Amino acid sequence: MGEKNWKDWRPFVYGGLASIVAELCTFPLDTTKTRLQVQGQKYDQKFARLRYSGMTDALLQISKQEGMKGLYSGISSAILRQATYGTIKFGTYYSLKKAAIDTWAIGDLVTINIVCAALAGAISSAIANPTDVVKVRMQVTGNDTNISLFTCFQDVYKHEGIRGLWRGVGPTAQRAAVIAAVELPIYDYSKNKCMSVLGNSVSNHFVSFDIVMRMDTCDRRILR
Repeated sequence: MGEKNWKDWRPFVYGGLASIVAELCTFPLDTTKTRLQVQGQKYDQKFARLRYSGMTDALLQISKQEGMKGLYSGISSAILRQATYGTIKFGTYYSLKKAAIDTWAIGDLVTINIVCAALAGAISSAIANPTDVVKVRMQVTGNDTNISLFTCFQDVYKHEGIRGLWRGVGPTAQRAAVIAAVELPIYDYSKNKCMSVLGNSVSNHFVSFDIVMRMDTCDRRILR
């Protein structure tokens, strides 16, 4: 990155927009992943039965029984999450990176990028955790409750309090730290490589972020 202006707002805005676009494209896969993860539970009889045999079967069944609305249950919360998580992640990453380079008078080292990215991922994920909780609740219930984003927030807060909105924040933040430690340095690397062709343009930021989001899609498929 060299002498990159750390106050440049474009990575934050482009990163947030690209996150939302990628979420819209891959959300049905995320819904099927969530349904597959919650089925077969012993402590909650509502999800005790194994309804789906795999991702393809889950996609087909949800599409047939609930339609596109079922596949996109919780999309409003997912968009809100990406608008907050994506922006905070990029902002924190570049701020930490700038501070580290200025403090220790070092170059743009891969190690610094990885550490700053991991911290940024954990912090942003922890802050945005309520939107993730609501997203999963809406994905699991599908069309059964037809609940809105605001109503779901209210319901979680009413019955579980603040702790309910930050349920699972530890594992979520740890996973986000690992993913960000890989994604953000690759985003920087890809953007720098594309600079000679696309320059510091909107296209460059979107192409670089698209490379990162394809990695995240692969991660979701592996976790199914």
